[in-house]
Amino acid sequence: MANILKNMFENDKAELKRTAKIADKVMELEQRYKDMTDEELRGQTNIFKERLSKGETLDDITVEAFAVTREAARRVLGLFPYKVQIQGGLVIHNGDIAEMKTGEGKTLTETMPVYLNALTGKGVHVVTVNDYLATRDSKEMGEVFRFLGLTVGLNLNSMSAAEKRAAYNCDVTYSTNNELGFDYLRDNMVVYKHQMVQRPLHFAVVDEVDSILIDEARTPLIISGQAGRSTALYSRADYFAKGLKEEEDYTIDLTSKTIALTDTGVDKAERVFRLPNLYDVNNTALVHHIDQALRANYIMIHDIDYVVDEGKVKIVDPFTGRIMEGRRYSDGLHQAIEAKEGVEIENESKTMATITFQNYFRMYEKLSGMTGTAKTEEEEFREIYNMNVVSIPTNRPVIRDDAADLLYPNLKTKFRAVVKDIKERHEKGQPILVGTVAVETSEYLSRLLTQEGIPHEVLNAKNHFKEAEIVMQAGQRGAVTIATNMAGRGTDIKLGSGVTEIGGLCVIGTERHESRRIDNQLRGRAGRQGDPGASQFYLSLEDDLMRRFGSDRVQAVWQKLNMTEDEEEDVAIQSKMLSRQVESAQKRVEGNNYDTRKNVLEYDEVMREQREVIYGQRLQVIQEEGSLTPYIKAMIKRTIQAQVDYATEGEKKTWNLEGLLEFAHNSLFHPDEISLADLQGKSPKQLVDYLYDKASKAYDEKIQTLATPEQVNEFEKVITLKVVDAKWTDHIDMMDHLRQGVGLRAYAQTNPLTEYQTEGYERFQEMIAAIEADITRFVMKAQIRQNVEREQVNNPAARPAPSSAPKDAIK
Repeated sequence: MANILKNMFENDKAELKRTAKIADKVMELEQRYKDMTDEELRGQTNIFKERLSKGETLDDITVEAFAVTREAARRVLGLFPYKVQIQGGLVIHNGDIAEMKTGEGKTLTETMPVYLNALTGKGVHVVTVNDYLATRDSKEMGEVFRFLGLTVGLNLNSMSAAEKRAAYNCDVTYSTNNELGFDYLRDNMVVYKHQMVQRPLHFAVVDEVDSILIDEARTPLIISGQAGRSTALYSRADYFAKGLKEEEDYTIDLTSKTIALTDTGVDKAERVFRLPNLYDVNNTALVHHIDQALRANYIMIHDIDYVVDEGKVKIVDPFTGRIMEGRRYSDGLHQAIEAKEGVEIENESKTMATITFQNYFRMYEKLSGMTGTAKTEEEEFREIYNMNVVSIPTNRPVIRDDAADLLYPNLKTKFRAVVKDIKERHEKGQPILVGTVAVETSEYLSRLLTQEGIPHEVLNAKNHFKEAEIVMQAGQRGAVTIATNMAGRGTDIKLGSGVTEIGGLCVIGTERHESRRIDNQLRGRAGRQGDPGASQFYLSLEDDLMRRFGSDRVQAVWQKLNMTEDEEEDVAIQSKMLSRQVESAQKRVEGNNYDTRKNVLEYDEVMREQREVIYGQRLQVIQEEGSLTPYIKAMIKRTIQAQVDYATEGEKKTWNLEGLLEFAHNSLFHPDEISLADLQGKSPKQLVDYLYDKASKAYDEKIQTLATPEQVNEFEKVITLKVVDAKWTDHIDMMDHLRQGVGLRAYAQTNPLTEYQTEGYERFQEMIAAIEADITRFVMKAQIRQNVEREQVNNPAARPAPSSAPKDAIK
C-alpha cells in the first residue's frame, strides 16, 4: 500500500512539474495577446485551424491556444485563469482527471482544453450532472467560445431531434450524461441516417467526473417499452393455430423442436387473416405471433414444460422439475401459452436498448474530467477508464479549520449538539451550511431549528435551478442552509460582506457518508480561494455507517463511561482514533461499491461486444448508398448451408432430405418449383450449390420487378431493419432474463459470470442465424411493392426516465 501511495505521489509530482513548465510558457504570451484587438484575437481561431490542416498537431498549438482562451476569458467574463488553472487545463487536455478543490474555478479551467480540442471541428462534449449546470455553463462559458468564433450547443431532454442534431453539430456541446447516453441508444434505433443526432464521439470533458463515472455507474441506462404486441393478436393467432392439422397445415421437427406452416397452412392463414401475402413486410408481427402460437400449441406441453397455477402460466425447470417462480418465456412465447390456456394474457415491458455509463464514455476517442474529489477512486479511474488523477495545488493556501469528528451515544444527543452549535454560530452572524445524508434527516433538523426560532433554508435536491440559487446565497451573513450532501454540487458559495471577519462559512456534517469523497466535497464548500472557514462532523453510534461498520472498541468506550442520559448530552468523544475507525469503515463500503460497479461492467462487457456488432452492421445498412443484394445473397447462402448441414448429419441413409425439402418450400420456393427427386443423389456441397443457384436466380427475377435501383435498395433495407430490430430487442430481453437467473447457478459451484458469457455467446450466434433465416424467408416469399416504408420496431412512446429510476419504471 505504501508503494502505491508513493507512486501516486511521484506521478503527481512529475505531472505538476511538466505542466508548470508549459503553464509558464502560456503566461509569457500574456502581453502578446493583450495587445491585440478583438478582431485580431478572434482571427487566431482561423490561424490555428489552418495550421492544423497543414499537419500540425494540437500539442504544437497548445501554448498559444491556451493563451488566446485566457485573454478571451478576461475580455468576455472579466476572469483571468491562474497558473494552477492552466495546469489543470493541461491535465484535462492530456485525457486525465484534474482534481481541483471547490472554489478553484474548474469551470473556467475547462475553457482552455475545450477550445483547443474544438479546433479540430470534430466536436467537444462538456458533460454536467444536471440541466441547470449545462444551461448555465453554455451561456456563461459559451460566451468565450462564441467570442472566438466557435459554435456552442446545448442538448436538453425537452428538445426535438432537429434541435438536438443542431446542438451536436456545434464545435462545443453542453449536455448531461443521461441525455448523451440516451441519445446514443436512440440513434441506434432509427431507420434513416438523417434521423441520427450524434456525431462520432470525439472528446468529452466530464465535470464532477466522480459523480458521473463512479456514483452513477451502478445503474445502466435503459430504454424500455411495452412489448408492442396486442393481446388480441395472441388470441387470434391461437384460435387460428388450434384449427390446423399436422402434416397438412404444419410440420414439426421433434429433434430441433421447430415447427413451420406448409404452403396449405400459409394459404389458410391468408384466408383467415384476409391477406394477399402472409410474408409481406408489413406482416412480420403476425408471422411472429403465428409461429409462437404453433410452438405453444404443438411443442410446449402442459405439465411438462409449464403448469397453470392460480390462473398463471408458470415455467417448470426441465432439470429439477420445480416451478421457476417469477420467470417468463421471452419473445412472446409466454403470452402465446397464456392464450392457449385461456388465462389472462399479461403485457410485459421489454428492454429495447441498454448501456452502462462505463461503456458509453469509453467509446470517446479521448475522455477527461475534473472534480474536487477523485483521488480516493484513482485505481478505479485508471483501471476502467485509463485516466490518471492529478491533484492540482490550490491558488492560495487552504486555511479552513477542519475539526476532528464528534461522536455521541445516540441520534437524540447528536442532534441536540448540532442545534446548539448552529444557534451559537448563528447568533454571531456566521453563515452555516448543514449537510445531511438523507432527505428525512434534513426535514427532521429543519423542525428542530424551527422550534428554536432559527430562520433557515431547506434544500434537498428536488429542483436544480432553485437548488443552485439557494446554495449561492449560503455564504451571506446569518444564512443557515440545510442541504443533502450532494445538493448544489458545482455551484460556488461566495462569502457575503463582513463574513470573513467572523470566521467565514462553517460546514456542519450531521453524519459521515459511506464515501469519503462526498464528505470531502461537503468540507470543500468552505475555505475557497484562501477564505477562512470551518468544518465539523457530528456522529452517533446509531448512524447507519457506525451501526454497520463501527468498531466494538468505540462501543466499549461508552460502556466504560457508564453515564446517565442527562450526562451524555454534554459529552462527546473526539479523537484521532475515532476518525481512523470511521475512515476504515468508509474504505470497506467503497471497496464493496467498487466490486458492484466492476460486476455491472463485467456483465455489460458481454452485451458491449454484441451491441457493437449489431449497431455497427445496422449503421452499415442505414448508410449503404448502393444495393444490399450481395449481403442478402450471402445471408441466403449461409441459411441454406446451415439447413443442409443439419439435414445431412450422420450417414447418408439417415439424411433428412424431406426436412430440407420442407425448408425449401417454406422459405425459398413455391412447392411446384422443387421436388424430393431434385435433392436426391447429391452431396452436401451439391445440395448447397443447387439450392443457392436456384434461390439466387429467383431473387434476381423478383427484384427486377422493381422500377429503380433505389426501390430495390429500400425494399431490402425495410426487411433487414425490421428483422434485425425485432430479433435484437428480443435478444436484449432474453439476456436480461438470463442474467437474472444465472446468479442461482453459483449454488451449483459454477461461476455465474462465466455461464453468462458462454450462454450469451451461444444465444447471440442463435440470434444471428435466426436473423438471416427470417430475412431469407421474407425476401424470398414477400411480394414486391413499390411503396414500402421503414418504421421503427418497438418504438418507445415516450422519452426514458433518468437512469436512477427502477428499470421497470422506465418506459
